Amino acid sequence: MPPGPEVLDHGGGVWSIPVPIPDNPLGHTLVHVLDTGRGPVLVDTGWDDPGSWAELCAGLTAVGTCVEDVHGVLVTHHHPDHHGLSGRVREASGAWIALHAADTAVVRRTRDAEPGAWLDYLLAKLTASGAPDEHTAPLRAARAGGAAAPLPRPVLPDREIVPGELLDLPGRRLRAIWTPGHTPGHVCLHLEEAHPANLAGSGRLFSGDHLLPGISPHIGLYEDPDDDGGAPRSNGAESLGDVTDPLGDYLASLERIARLGAAEVLPAHQHAFTGATARVRELLAHHEERLTGLLALLTTPLTPWQLAERMEWNRPWARIPYGSRTIAVSEAEAHLRRLVKRGRAEPVPGSDPVTYVACEPS
Repeated sequence: MPPGPEVLDHGGGVWSIPVPIPDNPLGHTLVHVLDTGRGPVLVDTGWDDPGSWAELCAGLTAVGTCVEDVHGVLVTHHHPDHHGLSGRVREASGAWIALHAADTAVVRRTRDAEPGAWLDYLLAKLTASGAPDEHTAPLRAARAGGAAAPLPRPVLPDREIVPGELLDLPGRRLRAIWTPGHTPGHVCLHLEEAHPANLAGSGRLFSGDHLLPGISPHIGLYEDPDDDGGAPRSNGAESLGDVTDPLGDYLASLERIARLGAAEVLPAHQHAFTGATARVRELLAHHEERLTGLLALLTTPLTPWQLAERMEWNRPWARIPYGSRTIAVSEAEAHLRRLVKRGRAEPVPGSDPVTYVACEPS
């Protein structure tokens, strides 16, 4: 059966189905269908919503299969617009679900965490970043009133995606590439087969959110609230050089993907594209420009929150919604951590909350 109007046939037994993300400017997640000797395998599943489920099922019908025939689900990362419908697919088909171990750990923490404990961590983290009282007040009120909403309970996978290994997919050569940064366990999946249109390069790449044609993905922190290595402090003695470096991970992952020389990239948002290496260079240059701009801001000591207020976003800070400001300050801290790791910024001794200032590399 030929694909329907909402589905794209990428040739060689690969299709993409746009699955809507409710109330999100991204619009949809591109769920990819890969034909294998044991039935269709999905790369990501989309947001857990009745309308999204209906679109996924309709898209599978357009491809000439159905959700009950799905053999497995490969999840590029744990975010709900990628992993949300995985459990429902498994219930309908008996399919296995595979995820990288680092993101499985995040899923397990999310499932096990008490809402109050997570609020405590978030409050401590925002306070350490220098967030103003008006931003933390709603969180304090929710904590004091015991009104914390239950955390989502994403499903645990059945299998681990092991980087560097060929996945067990009869009739296909699909290799996992670990690309941390957007999440700690993000993976890209390299289809090591000749391109059906004979494009020059090395196969095709399911890139998830790691490599997108027109968007630079958010770099999140995803630290374990119970892990002292990522615990926030506000005593002036902490150095961000002692904690995780998600932006550094992301930049190194981009270099790893550039070396593949993929003929075509099949991302989870926007559209398929060629020129993977050129796009990697654009993203590397973008982050270098941003880091250079932050050094100019850090001629004056700033907290991570103050740095976020001064950074360039897709809209003025005053128009950024409440929840998005929390995300923005984590992105600012990710960039700040990269500068500290490079020896280009350092904490100001005795500052509380901790401020950071540019310095010459040692």
